[in-house]
This record gives sequence, C-alpha cells and structure tokens, in this order.
Amino acid sequence: MNPQAKLIFTISLLLGTTVTISSNHWIMAWAGLEINTLAVLPLISKSHHPRAIEAATKYFLVQSAASALVLFSSMTNAWHTGQWDISQMTHPISCLILTTALAMKLGLAPFHFWFPEVLQGSSLLTGLLLSTAMKFPPITLLYMTSPSLNPTLLVTMAILSVAMGGWMGLNQTQTRKILAFSSISHLGWMAIITVYSPKLALMNFYLYSLMTMTVFLSLNSMKALKLSTLMTSWTKTPAMSAALMLILLSLAGLPPLTGFLPKWLIIQELTKQEMALTATTIALLSLLSLFFYLRLAYCTAITLPPHTTNSMKQWQTNKTTNPMMATLSTMSLMLLPISPLILPTI
Repeated sequence: MNPQAKLIFTISLLLGTTVTISSNHWIMAWAGLEINTLAVLPLISKSHHPRAIEAATKYFLVQSAASALVLFSSMTNAWHTGQWDISQMTHPISCLILTTALAMKLGLAPFHFWFPEVLQGSSLLTGLLLSTAMKFPPITLLYMTSPSLNPTLLVTMAILSVAMGGWMGLNQTQTRKILAFSSISHLGWMAIITVYSPKLALMNFYLYSLMTMTVFLSLNSMKALKLSTLMTSWTKTPAMSAALMLILLSLAGLPPLTGFLPKWLIIQELTKQEMALTATTIALLSLLSLFFYLRLAYCTAITLPPHTTNSMKQWQTNKTTNPMMATLSTMSLMLLPISPLILPTI
C-alpha cells in the first residue's frame, strides 16, 4: 500500500476514535464510529486476496448494521426523552437496541460469528488493530451508558461469550482464529462487570489489549499463521518462543502473571454483588479457553524438533524485531505485584 494512503487511513482511525471517545452527543459518537469503519476497510483488503476482500465485505456489512442500530437507538431515546446526551440514555427500548448494536460492534456472542472470519482474512497487524484499537470506541460507549444498561441481558451475553469463545476455539489450527475466539472470551469478562464496576471493565480492556498486542507482534515476527509453523519456531527464536509461552498463560489468567489480575478482581466484585453462582460459572467456562492457550503454549515451547510436520521450514528468520517487544512482554507478565496501586483507583 502507498505510504501516503496508509498515513491518511491511520490518521483517520485516530480521528474517528478520538471523536467517539470525547463526544457527548450521539451524532458525533456515531460519526466517529463511521470514520473508523471506513478507515479500516482498505487496511483489511490491502492484500487483494479474495479472502481479504471477503473479510472486508463482512466487516463493512456488520459494522454498517451496528452503526444504523446505534443511530436508531439514540433517535428513539431522543424521541421519548428529548435528550441527545450519551449519559442520558434512559428509555428501556433504546438501551436494549444500543446493547445489541454495541455487541455487534465488539463481537460479543450471539453476534460474534463475523469476527473470526474477518480476522482470518486479515494480516496479523490488521488483526491486532481489529482486536484492540477498533474495540476501544464501543467499549467507551458501553462505559458511558453503563448505568442505564440491563444487567441481566449483559450477564447472559457475557456468559454466552465466554462459553462460545472457549468452546469454538478448541479445535482451531489457525493462530488468527484462536486469537479471535480468545478476544470473544475476554469480551465476555468485560461485559459481565460493566454495569457493576465500569472502571474495572476498562482496566480489563487495557490489560487484554496489552497482552494481545504482545502475542500478535510475536507471531508477526515469527511469521506464524498456523500451529504447525509455530512448532518450528523454537530453533529460530528461542527467547521469543519462551516469552510467548508465558504471555499465552498470562492471557489464560494464570497466577502470578498479569492476566490473573482482572479475572481475580472481577470474580471478587461479582461475589460482593451476591452473584457467586455467576462468578463460579464464568470461572469454570474460562477453563475451555485455558485448554487452547495451553495447546498454543505447548506448540510454541514444548514441541521440539525433530518432529513430523507438513509445513515448510523457514530457514531465514526476520531479525528486525520490534524494540517495544521487551517492554510489552515484561508488562504482560509482571504487573500483578503492583495491584495494590491499582485497587484504590477502581
């Protein structure tokens, strides 16, 4: 892609995100979401492969439908209450439509089917963008409207997301699809706590973005799109493979790694809200996700050559590693000890 064009699309993405997260009026928030959608479409379809074009088309159709629902819910609310302010979303039908629209934008179950397909058709770096930066504006809208949302609906969707994300990721061999189902599962953890502690949901999103960014950049450096390619990575990049194994376990939420912090705080908050059964259910369902994270970690660091694989071995490895990788890896693994500093802010 032309560097000037890429710069324009990147600036548009930043503009769209900034407009949405800083707006108080629904029309401005909607405009920001539309700018984001239009800016990311060329980045998805830049390889001109039929799979990429298909992914861009699916993304466009789903995001357009979700944006139309956002506009419809805000207009319905304005019709009944005379308010266009985002924090004044009080009409129950409008809140219901808005929850549906934001679930479609994010890829929450049962509106999650587009996300793995779109990620599989994109490159790893575009997939990183779709899994982290593109989810920030809808999460912000969810945060701003959290007092008005229906807790029962969100909890149901959250449990469904964690179950579907874990269950459908079990049999995958493509790393991008595994990360897509991982994202759906993590979104369930964010959605379940949004009504009860919005700041905790935001913190979960930040830590999830940090860990997912590290995984995507590691896989991009190794050029690993399939599990069979990941199996041959140890001999080429042993240090990165060892770090990737630990980061995957952090994403799974195992102590004493960073990923344990949001899960621990969410389960604690749900217990305080007298939702011990819900907390137990979501914790047990996350064991499904743990299985495929362990499978990825096993393929990364424990499966050593010689072994039988049908993939072509990559003799020349990409030596130009990202200088941010060391910082990102350290933060993805070692933030749990600073949790006493985080707890007072939540």
